[in-house]
Amino acid sequence: MPHTVVTTTTTTTTSTSDGGFCNTGYARSFQGLLKIGQVVILLIALLCVHYEHRRIEYSAFHYFEVVTAWFLIVFSIFFLMHLFRLQSKITCINWTLTEFLHYAVGGILVFIASIVVAVKSYGVSALIAGSVFGFIATFLIAISIWTSYKVTCGSQPTGAAV
Repeated sequence: MPHTVVTTTTTTTTSTSDGGFCNTGYARSFQGLLKIGQVVILLIALLCVHYEHRRIEYSAFHYFEVVTAWFLIVFSIFFLMHLFRLQSKITCINWTLTEFLHYAVGGILVFIASIVVAVKSYGVSALIAGSVFGFIATFLIAISIWTSYKVTCGSQPTGAAV
């Protein structure tokens, strides 16, 4: 009786449709554009106050510079982390909660700094512009807080049976 041996070779090819190392789609998403907007607005606010406060020396302007520079750097790091998918490689940190807390603290501090610069501007147009951009950044941060809150807490069940 003849014997027939059948050998089956299976080749599996895995392709990533998500763009590989760099997530360029994130830069075009709502969250990505929001982070880009925050970074640009904070940079404009920082530059307006930095180059104009030399005439009027108050520590309030230095406080504004420190706050805007710090959160400019932090939001840039968050953007780069999402762009290069680093949050999926560093899993020991809850990045959603970390971003939510940074946005909450950043929103409060940038708002306070903008109020202080608006009060101490003495009619200097660049300082007023820096304060206005600080308020715009506060608004963008508030949007980030809201969207981050919705992701962190999600929609809670209301208890009503559907």
